[in-house]
Amino acid sequence: MQALNISPGELPPECEALRTEVRAFLEEHLTGWTAAQRVRNWSGRDAAFSRLLATKGWLGMTWPRRYGGHERSMLERYVVLEELLAAGAPVAAHWIAERQSGPLLMRFAPDTLAPRIVPQIARGEAFFCIGMSEPDSGSDLASVRTHARRTERGWLINGRKVWTTGAAEVHYMIAIVRTGERGQNRHEGLSQFLVDMKTPGLTVRPIVSQVGDREFNEVTFDDVLVPHEHLIGNEGDGWKQVVTELAFERSGPERYLSSTQLLLEMLDAADPGDARHAMALGRVTAQYATLRQMSLGVSAMLARGENPALAAAAVKDQGALVEQAMPDIAHDLFGGSVPPGSPLADAMDYLTLAVPSFSLRGGTREILRGILAKGLDLR
Repeated sequence: MQALNISPGELPPECEALRTEVRAFLEEHLTGWTAAQRVRNWSGRDAAFSRLLATKGWLGMTWPRRYGGHERSMLERYVVLEELLAAGAPVAAHWIAERQSGPLLMRFAPDTLAPRIVPQIARGEAFFCIGMSEPDSGSDLASVRTHARRTERGWLINGRKVWTTGAAEVHYMIAIVRTGERGQNRHEGLSQFLVDMKTPGLTVRPIVSQVGDREFNEVTFDDVLVPHEHLIGNEGDGWKQVVTELAFERSGPERYLSSTQLLLEMLDAADPGDARHAMALGRVTAQYATLRQMSLGVSAMLARGENPALAAAAVKDQGALVEQAMPDIAHDLFGGSVPPGSPLADAMDYLTLAVPSFSLRGGTREILRGILAKGLDLR
């Protein structure tokens, strides 16, 4: 049996100096923000705020300067992300592009798409969505049916993508589609494309979530013509590439910090003399500390050029458990004593409805545990 080793990450002094700078920035620009706004965490969307972060050099922090990046360390980037998430800053506009789309393009289209597109991401001018999930496919990406056919003019794409976060408000999608037949290896015949969301034949329909948001969307491709040069990497390498992309998606502190605002509100409302409050919130704080060390360890792995896929799956799985338990803890500790409209009530109300999705996004719990079982030789 294999062992899962995640060495705790350590932050050098320059990271703590940067943390002070980020906190001062957030205190200035999020003054007056309510718990109801902050509790949305990394799903809050404000393009102007994203561009403001770009002026500070906090988008594309680790990227090469030739792509508009700033060549700072992965751990410095981690500190910025941690502070943004803890403050509930509205980062959704740039989040996907900066987290995974830019790195994917730099790795697999370094001389074609990346020089043109990635600097726009670093300036907060290009936002992305992910074209992975499809109707009836769930988390089984190998079963996608959206297909692309090569023509003289480009690739014609037909099919549907679903649960496509932010599709109505972004500039580009990176879509995984079928370009060849599936052989004995069911991962064969898949490719990734950069799709301009203004392309004729592309239709975006909102899916209203149980919290009332229109962040999710269904995207239909009806003879959508994509230029030949928008093929990312090599034809047929889509599965290999998407696995790399998912490692970026699962490796960040957002995978355990989504319910942070509720924890902060509970700490503010807790009775210092109540042993039950102290025990429950102390346990959650200890879980946060453990997950933070694991997440920092993943960031350190990325900094060393290691593949964090297995470790990232573990952090995402365990982080979702902690996040999803938070509303139940709040109801158990405070119950009907929470005044309606109070910051604690607002945080509880939103997250009670939102947390079921936390074990779906970025790969379902079943998929993640399958990855862990296979990677640890447990099956």
